[in-house]
Amino acid sequence: MHLFKTTTRATLCFLLCLCFLLIGCFAFSKNKPVESQMPTVETVVTETINISSLYPSHMNEDIVMGFSQLGSESDWRLANTASIVESAKEAGITLLLENAEQSQQAQFSAIRSFIEKQVDVIAIAPVVQTGWENILQEIKEAGIPVVIIDRSVNVEDTSLYVTFIGSDFYEEGIKAGKYALDKMRNKPGGIRIAELEGTVGSTPSIDRGRGFRDVIQERDDMEIIMSQPADFTIEGGKKVMEQFLQEAGEQPPQLLFAHNDDMAIGAIQAIEEFGLEPGKDIIIISVDGTRQAFEMMIEGKINAVIECNPLQGSLLMQAAREIMGGRTLPKRIIPPEDIFTQEYAHLEIDHRKY
Repeated sequence: MHLFKTTTRATLCFLLCLCFLLIGCFAFSKNKPVESQMPTVETVVTETINISSLYPSHMNEDIVMGFSQLGSESDWRLANTASIVESAKEAGITLLLENAEQSQQAQFSAIRSFIEKQVDVIAIAPVVQTGWENILQEIKEAGIPVVIIDRSVNVEDTSLYVTFIGSDFYEEGIKAGKYALDKMRNKPGGIRIAELEGTVGSTPSIDRGRGFRDVIQERDDMEIIMSQPADFTIEGGKKVMEQFLQEAGEQPPQLLFAHNDDMAIGAIQAIEEFGLEPGKDIIIISVDGTRQAFEMMIEGKINAVIECNPLQGSLLMQAAREIMGGRTLPKRIIPPEDIFTQEYAHLEIDHRKY
């Protein structure tokens, strides 16, 4: 009997200690500073590549990465480049950066120079989706792994690259379309929409436009009456919007969907010079989430911004480390993103890093 009581008391003490330990661990993790936690990243595993069977592993050696950036056309792109440069320094990876300034041929030249220098990894932010099969095959024959970043490539053989790190542009278009439906729900029929597209043939321009159209077709009376590329630039946005307004005359569009913030900002300049009030006379939806766009939302000139996260550098460097370590990666990695409206822009602007 005495032995039973002693054993029972010991068991109870052990269970109590275990409970306190678990509670303490929970409290610690709950109160852990946000900056000390790893960022949440959505990964879509549609296919994986067995890295070790394709490329040699040298995890402990210095890594040299050749990066072909497509241009410097916007604040988003500058933030994207800065993120990659800073992350390479933090990761101890040697970065060879070549800016193509919107030329696919310049990207091909840069990539061939990376092959000649026998870099360990090649990262590419492609100008357009098509025309990549031959150059990617050259890289494969050289035995160098490829990471596609920001914009995707349209190739039949997806083994030509290891993984794609980038936003879901189609989902961004879906979000823009849903906001348009909600914002215009009480407006009478015949909603006239203008669209500022990005670079012709680029993934974001194609997918954002497709997602937007797939949603607004729920209303037969919402129609895109004018759509034209404006090259993702402020200057292009202003020029094309001026043309739209001149052509529309006394019936200007009631809603503008700009495929990025810079084009929206240029369009706002044109709208104001035309004597209309952006954000009221013309509802404006944009994509990116730059600080300048948030300032415009606070002023009431932009109604909503769909976030497209340019801070992809840490994901790219982590992918390079995983590849060099011979580990398997998901075929698609999507950064976390959100949608912001003018009513709450003031709560978020101080958190903008670009």
